[in-house]
Amino acid sequence: MVEGGIAKADKTEFTECWRTTWKTPYIMRLAFSAGIGGLLFGYDTGVISGALLFIKEDFDEVDKKTWLQSTIVSMAVAGAIVGAAVGGWINDRFGRRMSILIADVLFLIGAIVMAFAPAPWVIIVGRIFVGFGVGMASMTSPLYISEASPARIRGALVSTNGLLITGGQFFSYLINLAFVHTPGTWRWMLGVAGVPAIIQFVLMLSLPESPRWLYRKDRVAESRAILERIYPAEEVEAEMEALRVSVEAEKADEAIIGDSFGAKLKGAFANPVVRRGLAAGVTVQVAQQFVGINTVMYYSPSIVQFAGYASNSTAMALSLITSGLNAIGSIVSMMFVDRYGRRKLMIISMFGIISCLIILATVFSQAAIHAPKIDALESTTFSPNATCPAFAPLATPNAPPSGWNCMKCLRSECGFCASGVQPYAPGACVVLSDDMKATCHSKGRTYFKDGCPSKFGFLAIVFLGLYIVVYAPGMGTVPWIVNSEIYPLRYRGLGGGIAAVSNWVSNLIVSESFLSLTHALGSSGTFLLFAGFSTVGLFFIWLLVPETKGLQFEEVEKLLEAGYKPSLLRRRNKAKGVDTA
Repeated sequence: MVEGGIAKADKTEFTECWRTTWKTPYIMRLAFSAGIGGLLFGYDTGVISGALLFIKEDFDEVDKKTWLQSTIVSMAVAGAIVGAAVGGWINDRFGRRMSILIADVLFLIGAIVMAFAPAPWVIIVGRIFVGFGVGMASMTSPLYISEASPARIRGALVSTNGLLITGGQFFSYLINLAFVHTPGTWRWMLGVAGVPAIIQFVLMLSLPESPRWLYRKDRVAESRAILERIYPAEEVEAEMEALRVSVEAEKADEAIIGDSFGAKLKGAFANPVVRRGLAAGVTVQVAQQFVGINTVMYYSPSIVQFAGYASNSTAMALSLITSGLNAIGSIVSMMFVDRYGRRKLMIISMFGIISCLIILATVFSQAAIHAPKIDALESTTFSPNATCPAFAPLATPNAPPSGWNCMKCLRSECGFCASGVQPYAPGACVVLSDDMKATCHSKGRTYFKDGCPSKFGFLAIVFLGLYIVVYAPGMGTVPWIVNSEIYPLRYRGLGGGIAAVSNWVSNLIVSESFLSLTHALGSSGTFLLFAGFSTVGLFFIWLLVPETKGLQFEEVEKLLEAGYKPSLLRRRNKAKGVDTA
């Protein structure tokens, strides 16, 4: 027995999920159809990273203004905050299926607006619409899957949503590469998102509502009919009885506090079970973002360029590797989340993330220190009016100013034309412009504006990939699983909505500030800052998040009702003679 009198779940292996879905393919159909929302979520997260490189080429104001680049990226996140908040109410009021259908329509509108955008502000409007859809899908898809899944394989099936998120990111990088040399590049990249939205909309029209939501709305016969297609015949009655007990308790609660949104919100925070669930659910969602993952996914090609790879195509090709590793990590999560548990996977993942972030900070620091020097003679004679304005007053042909290297040049908002002899030799610090880039290329040399040629660039790519490998199986998918199963039925939409809003607010803060942070602190300082945030997140996950693997929803509720403390604190309290139950 575990604390609170809940029986430990039987060890469930990955093969059990496939055995069950092979015997009952209807379960996989439900999970896959709803999981396309995750695919859309992932596609939007990944596609903007490549599209932004070409949007900057089409619109000079975007190329020159870092805040405008950040706004284009982060406005989808701002829309997702609203989508997640409203989505929680729509989920409880109109059902999970209707929420997914609405999200698909919003995705489609946003994709069309972006594809035909004549100006940056129109792209931003399209990003906001896509954000509405992403916010609703991010909380609704795992919720729908969890409520339509047998408890023993629920974690693995909800992980399919995570797999489709990472699969969507990988797909977005493939699409980005496919359209690199196509007229309209970024328009195609952003517009393709409308296709899976249409597919999911059609599929969801033929699928039922969540059986738990139907039971909550007194549509008992419909609920039973769906459960009979999901569970073996001998388990249906037990599942119906568990639903009856849960719903009766919630209706009694509703009779006391009322059914309005305000009353439900007040009731949620007055309920110790919901409060403890929110403490755990919000903790894992905030921690997921403050490890810095979406800076990697939104700005992956830019980070690769920071590491010294100047070509857009090369940056996106290398980013494809990190995205592929993310998808593989989601498969690993599916294999182990129901075997080893949610809590253990997240804690192991966080230790790996912190280690990789510290190493990345070190690598980028060394890359900055050992960046190629500036050749003062070349910088002043490269071509007429070519010298970097910040460098020109300080330079004399035989005495370059102290402390100037490629990194100092770029931080002065100039460009670096690498040596034509060998890539790490001193080069020219020149003005930042498309004409100068063309002049540099015409001499058979490489023009850098986001990062410097570095012997450490390869290490940065290796540890960026390793960061993804340790992130994906734990912090990548498990927070969504935890939030799909940790709230009582009556508060599941509201609780999931609050947690999703916390995720997207954190995402907005991180994605909006990343480019500014790298400008102020450098890549090294930024990754070190994320390592600090990750350490704080690890502590609160250890302190607040219980293990829920294999438990029925009603058992999770009893676990939270009894209260949760980590085993270390329980041992200390027992040693002092304190009752922790």
